[in-house]
Amino acid sequence: MNSKEQAEELAKEMIEIGRLADKETVCVLTNMDEPLGYAIGNSLEVIEAINFLKGDMPEDLKEVVLELGAYMMKLAGKGNDIEQNKLKMLGNIENGKGYEKFLQLVENQGGDISYIEDTAKFPKAKYIENVYSDKAGYIQNMNAKKIGKIVCGLGAGRIRKEDSIDNAVGIVLNKKVSEYVQNQEIMATIYANSEEKLKEAKYKLKEVIEISEKEIEKPRMILEIME
Repeated sequence: MNSKEQAEELAKEMIEIGRLADKETVCVLTNMDEPLGYAIGNSLEVIEAINFLKGDMPEDLKEVVLELGAYMMKLAGKGNDIEQNKLKMLGNIENGKGYEKFLQLVENQGGDISYIEDTAKFPKAKYIENVYSDKAGYIQNMNAKKIGKIVCGLGAGRIRKEDSIDNAVGIVLNKKVSEYVQNQEIMATIYANSEEKLKEAKYKLKEVIEISEKEIEKPRMILEIME
């Protein structure tokens, strides 16, 4: 949604639909001003998810996953204490049970788990290039919608319904909003299978990532819980 107010209106409607269906419904409103996690693109996001289950958890992604999972546990009758539910989830990541369950889910659906066990097997993009900052300062903004369109332009999504999706392309961010970046420091890495699309993505991404000398607060990820 384009605003928190619109999200609240949608949440109210979803909660009412749940009430009419006699189902307890909880809506978690999250910040979508910047991409969640670091990876944007099909295989890149899958690899990030696998690494998450192995304990490599980007803080913003961790916050949202634990919040959603804790409420799912509550709704399933597995525990009413949200903070305790989060600790249980973290425990099952740390002891490897979450990762093992994911392997089981993929295998049961006929998937090749060797790709999960060794993510280097995922197809690689032909061109992998870094995007460097032109100045030092704090990341003020990186519009998630615009970055999504850049990644779509690389081939990770469909612009027309007949377009095919390139699973290998995308962007991996190196910095998030509020973080400090040095002049000529890597801000992101672009994965592309076309030199022309790579060049266009590099230009557009530099336009989208705004840097200023002004220090800003790290954005809140969980904006509101509606029940």
